[in-house]
Amino acid sequence: MQRSAIRGVAAATALLANILFAATAAQAQPILNQHARHQPVFAASGMVATQEARATAIGVDVLRAGGNAVDAAVAVGFALAVTLPRAGNLGGGGFMLVHRAASEISTAIDYRETAPADAGRDLFLDSDGEVLKDRARYSHRSAGVPGTVAGLALASRKYGTFALARLIEPAIRLAEDGFAIDRGQAEALNARADRFKRWPASAAIFVKPDGTPWQAGDRLRQPDLAWSLRQIARHGPDAFYRGAIAARLAADQRANDGLITRDDLIRYRAIERAPVRGSYRGYTVLAMPPPSSGGVHLVQMLNMLEGDDIGALGHNGGAGLHLLAETMKRAFADRAEHLGDPDYWPVPVKGLTSKSYATSLRAGIGDRATPAAEIRPGRPAVHESDQTTHFAVMDRFGNAVANTYTINFSFGSGIVAAGTGILLNNEMDDFAAKPGVPNAYGLVGGDANAIVAGKRPLSSMTPTLVMQDGQVWLAAGSPGGPRIITTVLQILINLIDHRLGLGDAVAAPRIHHQWLPDKLFVEPGLSPDTRAALREKGHDVVATRAWGSAQTVMRTADGFFGVADPRRAGALAAGY
Repeated sequence: MQRSAIRGVAAATALLANILFAATAAQAQPILNQHARHQPVFAASGMVATQEARATAIGVDVLRAGGNAVDAAVAVGFALAVTLPRAGNLGGGGFMLVHRAASEISTAIDYRETAPADAGRDLFLDSDGEVLKDRARYSHRSAGVPGTVAGLALASRKYGTFALARLIEPAIRLAEDGFAIDRGQAEALNARADRFKRWPASAAIFVKPDGTPWQAGDRLRQPDLAWSLRQIARHGPDAFYRGAIAARLAADQRANDGLITRDDLIRYRAIERAPVRGSYRGYTVLAMPPPSSGGVHLVQMLNMLEGDDIGALGHNGGAGLHLLAETMKRAFADRAEHLGDPDYWPVPVKGLTSKSYATSLRAGIGDRATPAAEIRPGRPAVHESDQTTHFAVMDRFGNAVANTYTINFSFGSGIVAAGTGILLNNEMDDFAAKPGVPNAYGLVGGDANAIVAGKRPLSSMTPTLVMQDGQVWLAAGSPGGPRIITTVLQILINLIDHRLGLGDAVAAPRIHHQWLPDKLFVEPGLSPDTRAALREKGHDVVATRAWGSAQTVMRTADGFFGVADPRRAGALAAGY
């Protein structure tokens, strides 16, 4: 179905693709500046799509050298920690979906951060019971125990074929030698200069010595991060959780009233879980289980929409978007009540993702917007879920990876742990600091997502694999806080229901509703008539700037197509 929709761009991009795929990481950026990087790109043997061109080139090099999709994904994960410091990381955590074709095994690797042992429910409340937002977001106490190194190492050990040290080496070179930043990276660094200046270790890396603003073409060097990467390459993940890096991380926490100790680091484990599974119009959807809310609510919303002929309503028309918005509201109401770390809270996954429950929710959707105050979390039956980055990889062996990881805000807390070059996450803000009080993304929660030592905070990250006829057809995901879930939803609907080509499916304007606040957010590009139609139905329509950066790879009978979201400069899909 999709091959016919996008084959026309293959010939136009083939020559560019052949040039790009031969480029080294250092050469890729100048070539890309001369071409439209966001058109669908075709390759016969494998495809990588990431938010940063050098990282993509590194992943392609691994595939070309004979590595599989997991090898390429691990190399990309370490590279992005250097080349995309606002989101790529060693000091955060995330989720990876892996499909191994030979064994027909699909697994979800949960390397989300955990709350330190000394964290408690009232960690971010003052004596009056009010939330201390600055402490929750910009202090050493805002950091959860990082999981990225453990997660990437687990994926490499169990499902890769190359030695971990070989996969880390390109990242070491980039950190040590430095690289020329682009305009977007310069703007991101300059916008957060005041935050970096609060912390000497951060300022030493991310503030220019002469105090002048960063410019495109300036070279960013990270020698301490190169040291940390080299420690991991030599000693494996133990370097981070038990060895020299752990010692420096714990010392930095002690010196700054942080909570993470050597024991917290030693206790950390990445976990494999069974993916959430759903079906939609003949496709099988594999997505991340809790503590992600993404997989549960993606499947829940698809179940609700399956009862209607979405394609017949027209793409991005008022009637179809009204139905989408009402579906989103009901899923996010359930998120606030039911979703949390399944090791600490009984999440009714099968109930939330059942077709019958979706039918009962859909019955409450009418021709006008239901006010959020009238929507309460449902009662599913109990049967036996903003700075983030996503990348997708497929290889010629039939393997696929969808990975989303984060340090929460852009550059996390802005704090670099002294002597490591590692930016600390501020994921503790993803817990419900106080029931009913929104976090930085406007999301509310309660007991299911309360702070408990060792617990993993609820996330919206939604790495997704879609299967057709027993093979992975699509790998998708995006950054964007709670908008991640609705971004992935709309890409799937655009492809399956509206039969858009891959490039159009990713680039099309999006909407988002998360129950509270009771507002329907819309991207630029949605027609004035459609906005008016939504207002007539009772929606509080709020125009915003574009969001997300979906990196998407599709398999066809002839090879692979990849698309980098045009919403973010610097992203690249490439293959060989």
